Amino acid sequence: MSLLGGIRPPIAALSALLLALAALTAFQLGHVGRESVPPAVRTSQQYFAEDGAIALRASLDESITDIGRTASLFSSGEPVSPDSVLDKLGSVYQKWRGTAVIEIKSGRLEAQRGENLPLTALDLTALDGESGLAPRMVRLENGETRLLTLALLSWPDRPQQLLVASSSLNVPGISLGPSRAIAVLDSSGQVLGSDGIGGSGQEKKQLAKFAKTVAQKAAQHPLQAKEPGSGGFAGVSGSLLGDSRDGHRSVAGYAKLTGSQPGVGTDATALGLTVVSFVGVAEERSAAVDSFFWIAASAALLVLGALAVALLVTTVQRPLLRLFLESRRIGRGDLNRPVTVPKYGEAARIGAALDRLRRQLLGEPGAQSGSPRGGRRSRIGTRALLGVCGILLLVWSAPLLLTLNRAGASVDVPKAIVDDQRERTDTLADRVRRALNEGHADLTSVASVISDRTTPAELTKLLERTRNQHGRYESLYVLKADGTVLARAGGTPHHPAGKGPSKQPVTLVDSGNRPVITEYAEATGLAGAAVVGELRIDFLNALLKRPGLGEVRVVDAEHRVIGSSDGYRAFTPLSDAGLDALVGSANDKSGADAKSAAGEKPGKGPRAKGALIRDGGVAVAAAAPMTGGGVAQPLDWTVVTRQPAKGLEISAYTAQNRTVLAGLLGLTGAVACLGWIHIIVVRPLRDLARRAEALADGDRRTVVYPTHHDEVGAVTRSLEVIRLQLLEQRKRDAAGGTTGRTPGPAAPAGRN
Repeated sequence: MSLLGGIRPPIAALSALLLALAALTAFQLGHVGRESVPPAVRTSQQYFAEDGAIALRASLDESITDIGRTASLFSSGEPVSPDSVLDKLGSVYQKWRGTAVIEIKSGRLEAQRGENLPLTALDLTALDGESGLAPRMVRLENGETRLLTLALLSWPDRPQQLLVASSSLNVPGISLGPSRAIAVLDSSGQVLGSDGIGGSGQEKKQLAKFAKTVAQKAAQHPLQAKEPGSGGFAGVSGSLLGDSRDGHRSVAGYAKLTGSQPGVGTDATALGLTVVSFVGVAEERSAAVDSFFWIAASAALLVLGALAVALLVTTVQRPLLRLFLESRRIGRGDLNRPVTVPKYGEAARIGAALDRLRRQLLGEPGAQSGSPRGGRRSRIGTRALLGVCGILLLVWSAPLLLTLNRAGASVDVPKAIVDDQRERTDTLADRVRRALNEGHADLTSVASVISDRTTPAELTKLLERTRNQHGRYESLYVLKADGTVLARAGGTPHHPAGKGPSKQPVTLVDSGNRPVITEYAEATGLAGAAVVGELRIDFLNALLKRPGLGEVRVVDAEHRVIGSSDGYRAFTPLSDAGLDALVGSANDKSGADAKSAAGEKPGKGPRAKGALIRDGGVAVAAAAPMTGGGVAQPLDWTVVTRQPAKGLEISAYTAQNRTVLAGLLGLTGAVACLGWIHIIVVRPLRDLARRAEALADGDRRTVVYPTHHDEVGAVTRSLEVIRLQLLEQRKRDAAGGTTGRTPGPAAPAGRN
């Protein structure tokens, strides 16, 4: 018989699956909530470090681009003094700790602003090399590290000069909260800059341990450092557990600087920097569901599974095997002993038909062709028996799938996750504010080199170059005081025709189907004119896409949606009343002190707020107004985030998911094995019962042939032998032979 056919393999497979599922339920799925720190908290720290790496990389690349573009703008115009270069640079950008201009040939310091720069670390003779103008890190005498950014100032008939800018390696715009620390490491694990490190030696020791481990992990290839298929951050990132002390444990996240696209590096990523952040969280070792539940579920599965398997063995397997033996006995000619007829299902019908065929072979008059069908047909079929087995297994699977271990509206979400949602939202709001301020600074830099002697062709070239260097602009143009567009690059301006530049540096206009964010920078060289840039709304939306924050939206002062990480309709109100109230609380300017649901300290004025929203499903939400100053401040925008708690790896939802998984595995195994039995055994058995009864009723012409080489196929072959014997018997009767003689096996044709 076939190794995969018959009744035994599916029943054996069902037994093995049920035993395996019972063991899995008792010993593996029940291990929920036993971690000292929930996986969701560790993942949140990883996301926090990734935010810091993205902010640092964007800040460094922006600074490097700004220095190079500023030097290019000055070099393309009339020669100016080094002091004028640094004064204009400082008036447009306030991001560098120190700037200087050096004459390359003589090495003389021409001008300097801010802190003293470590100029002795620069080799002025190697600037024409392949990486001569690449950014470089220099350590000061006090132990701090500075990043030096270089660019050339070149005018005809004048000595070439080097523009140098110094910046720190602290992560900009990161909201740390009350108990978090963040640091920047080099490729060897040395701390280059840090923030939030207290005076206690314990934090410094913990940072040193994390730095050593992070340096090893950051050296991996990004594809080898992450789980297969994991998306989001393109570089190396992860989380670490630190030391435990007084019921608290340090949890760290780390992320290496990487480009926005996998495999695409930048000047900042070439520095090999890694951001690591850590925070102390309370340890909680309380299982979400008592392990007795899983043991009881495993025991119930064993009992119900044993009943189902016993039912299949006693009502399907044994009767079928008995039919196989009886049919083979009758086919061999042993007709003296009656057929043992099973009690249920198609096996009972086939057994009754076999006994009638036995009597017909014996030549009994009452069993001749055309006689009425003997016995009463069983009302309980094999399909009904399979249905009973399925119901037994469904009794175990259905409650797990639908009702048991459900995390309701009172689910406990760790406070650290709510705090992280608030701080990450505040960081994202600062990132949006900085992007708008940087855009305006770029326009101001362009406007500073425009004069009444600049031709429209030169303006167009300047605008095109600026638009190519910065992908944030959809349209760039120079607008005169009377509303005339003097030069343009990019799309068609949305500024009202015939109207002069706005007095507001940043405005928001509803164009009917999309918001238009427009920035104005006054061109002092042209009376009343301004350089205008219209930002792509996709640029704003791209800033909002960060894993672990859920749905991210930017709303204006009237709580209308301006941008979103997902699809949205511009200028529609927030659909969630809880989010709307949270935005109002974050922007409360009354000065009243209040504690939010996240438990943050009370404060006055607009500030980031976090909360658990339990209406319509538990969700972690936060709202952060853009309060850092700059030209974006008057917009009065707020970044609001909402992350459904069911997507977090916390004990309650992990227990719920594992319970559903156990029920799904049980249901799948039952459907697979019982479906196997139905296809391989039950359907052929029903067809065989019909053909056996037809043969017993006198149908001698229809050939009975097997479908599968198994027990049903063996019974089918025996019925075909009996059919041939009955045909031989009819021929002998027609020839006048003795009908009462017990016939032997059918003789070959031609020897009758």
